[in-house]
Amino acid sequence: MLITLYTAEGCHLCEQAQQVLNQAGLNYQLVDIALDEQLVEQYGIRIPVLAYNGKELGWPFDGQAVSKFLE
Repeated sequence: MLITLYTAEGCHLCEQAQQVLNQAGLNYQLVDIALDEQLVEQYGIRIPVLAYNGKELGWPFDGQAVSKFLE
């Protein structure tokens, strides 16, 4: 299961999202949108965004919402 968290350096909401994922014991990859202009356009004002299996979950989310999203 490949879970992606779109984030940016210095984003305090992104840090909170990582805490939620860590507390849930999930493995995920971080993608810094600042490294890709297309990602900045797509996610610039929406980060953090969790992506899995072609679906996206925008912030805010908690462990329960993440579990439901990953079903």
